This record gives sequence, C-alpha cells and structure tokens, in this order.
Amino acid sequence: MAPYFETVKSFTDVPVTDAGVDTITFLEAAQGVVNLFDLLGSAAFAAVQNDLKSNIAKVRARYDAVPDQSGTLELLVENEKGEKKRTATEGLLWLLRGLAFTCKALQIAQANKSTELSTAFSESYSATLKKYHNFVVKGVFAVAMKACPYRAAFFDKLAADPAGGPPVPQEKLDEELDKWLAALDSIATRLQTFYDSNDYGKGF
Repeated sequence: MAPYFETVKSFTDVPVTDAGVDTITFLEAAQGVVNLFDLLGSAAFAAVQNDLKSNIAKVRARYDAVPDQSGTLELLVENEKGEKKRTATEGLLWLLRGLAFTCKALQIAQANKSTELSTAFSESYSATLKKYHNFVVKGVFAVAMKACPYRAAFFDKLAADPAGGPPVPQEKLDEELDKWLAALDSIATRLQTFYDSNDYGKGF
C-alpha cells in the first residue's frame, strides 16, 4: 500500500468545467477527507467523520436517483430547487462547510510549521463552522480540538507506507498536501459562491 495521498482521489483530479464540478469524482475525493480523520486517531473526531459521511451519502443518493440531472454538483442543486425537501442541497452545503473546516486547519498548519494541530483546528473552527453550531455542538468540537495528536505524529502517518516501504520525504509530502488543499479550497470556494449568489443555502 502506498502513502496516504497516493491512496485517495485528489481534488486536483476532480473535473471542473463551465458546466460545474463533477459530482462523482468530487464525492470520491471528499471520502478521502473522511479517511484523513482516521489518521488523527481520536474518537473525538467521530462526530466530524459521521457528519461528512452522512452528507456524502445524501448527495450520492440524489445522484443515484436522477443521474441525468446530477452530473455536476451545480446541476444537482438546480434540479432539486423546486422540491419541498432539498435533502441533497442541504447535505452538500454542510459537506462543503466540513471540508472548508478541514482545509483551513491544514492550511494553517502548512503555513507555519511550528503550529500544532490543536491550534490549527481551533483557529479554523472559529473561522468556519462555529457560527453554525449551538452550545452543545461547540462543546463536542472543543473536546475534539484538544484531542488532536501532535503534528509530527500526524505527518508521520501521512508520509508512512503501511506496507513497510520508505516514507515519503517531507518536501514531497508538503508538495502533495499543498496541491490537494489548493484544489479543495478552489472547489469549495466556487461552490459556496454558487450557493450564496443563488440563495440555495436559505433555510439551512
């Protein structure tokens, strides 16, 4: 088995055209974020993982039900707008929020190599998800932040080859992670703008 970023679909491989963001490859790449939390090694992040999984499933269910109207995420949302329960639209919105939280945390960690993950995730939470959460959920996330592993241990896991091969050099890992994060950031920003400009997030 290869090191982490060779085992998951990269956001750099998600087709983005004038028509929109390809639905299936985006969901495959989003699953890579779910798996990333396994490397953090804390049960405290189970709530984050479950939320991401649930929202991926909602979008996938919509695609499976009407694939001809769901080839891109934008098309999927547009074709659901007249329905009473916009389950996939809400699911995608919360998925984007969770992805933005993860992306920003790792960008903060990448920008300053001395920043521990607990600090990076706490700063990201304040900037992304916190405003959408009630008191109880904020408490759950506060626990999760404190349970973050040391950054060195996490990055060692990202670089490691579970089959026992040599780890990825730090320079190569940074290069792959930065590309992955830049692509995720670009897609998440594009879709959030799409939601905001069309009021698709209203009520959620």
